Amino acid sequence: MLVTDFDFDLPDELIAQDPPAERGGSRLLVLDKSTGAVRDAMFAELANILREGDLLVLNNTRVFPARLLGQRVPSGGAVECLLLRQLPAGESDDGQGSAAIAQAAPGESSFWEALVHPGQKLKPGSRVQFDDGVVRLHGEVRARHFHGRRTVRLWREDDGSVIDAIDRLGHIPLPPYIKRDDRASDRERYQTVYARERGSIAAPTAGLHFTPELLDRLAARGVERTELTLHVGYGTFKPVRAERVEDHVVDPEVFSVSDEAAAALTRARRDGRRIVAVGTTTTRALESVSLDDEGGVRPGSGQTQLFIHPGHRFRLVQGLITNFHLPRSSLLMLVAAFAGREAVLHAYRHAVANGYRFYSYGDAMVVL
Repeated sequence: MLVTDFDFDLPDELIAQDPPAERGGSRLLVLDKSTGAVRDAMFAELANILREGDLLVLNNTRVFPARLLGQRVPSGGAVECLLLRQLPAGESDDGQGSAAIAQAAPGESSFWEALVHPGQKLKPGSRVQFDDGVVRLHGEVRARHFHGRRTVRLWREDDGSVIDAIDRLGHIPLPPYIKRDDRASDRERYQTVYARERGSIAAPTAGLHFTPELLDRLAARGVERTELTLHVGYGTFKPVRAERVEDHVVDPEVFSVSDEAAAALTRARRDGRRIVAVGTTTTRALESVSLDDEGGVRPGSGQTQLFIHPGHRFRLVQGLITNFHLPRSSLLMLVAAFAGREAVLHAYRHAVANGYRFYSYGDAMVVL
């Protein structure tokens, strides 16, 4: 299958640059998976669209302010550092180490995989610093890796923690198609209301539409809810450069499924109730879990490089809530795998013709 089979025309003015005035005020395109029929609704109507007994699965990852803006030392030239992930203990320079994250104590260093700019000037040994006049965070490039990645050591000279400094100094890493600087309000709006587990550099955007009030209405409707965690990495923005869909490789992402979530998923499967994934990240996690001999979901954590594209046989997911994705993207291919390429492209053409807002801060679609 060719990547060009997943192209569509999208006017630039439909790419949302800001969230709606109020959380939950988005539109919702309803796609019937069995017939391909579409209809227009509002996201606030979701409680009337789902049915009693559905199991709604949310990704509770939390975005951290991973974009640091500072200066090179000693030249004072501008530098940008995008923190991709904190490295496990022992994985400082050689890319190898244990799976456990070592939380740096005050005054100690922590190591990060990062993208830096200007890359050509930030060779191993280069020093940088980030500060706001009160807190200062020091950095050193320790190693270069493929695809522009660096190992960066971060530390403070006072008794404060590196994580606290990142939270204070960092900027929310908005997607590249949002053509503006981040604002203070993005710290709240580019985050789901149920975000808890810190670790993502991009939001699971299908969840941005939910409000506490809507979650309460869904519960009153008899819609069950559970959560898992998948930390969204930089690979979510990775373009598909191959000509054939099957030749694309997605970057690994860390996920975990608790005992409670595994039990809820197992009950829903055995009861024959629908499992509705909120977002492509949740879908990838659900389709990556291990099953026991009786079809029960095993709790646990790990990494997934699962690339879902047409031809994938879904094991758990029977409903999908998702935002509208980029042309030729792996996320669009995932939705097409679930609902059918022609049906999805028809829905996207309808969305364009009717002025839906696209991408992270845009409107949503539910496929049932």
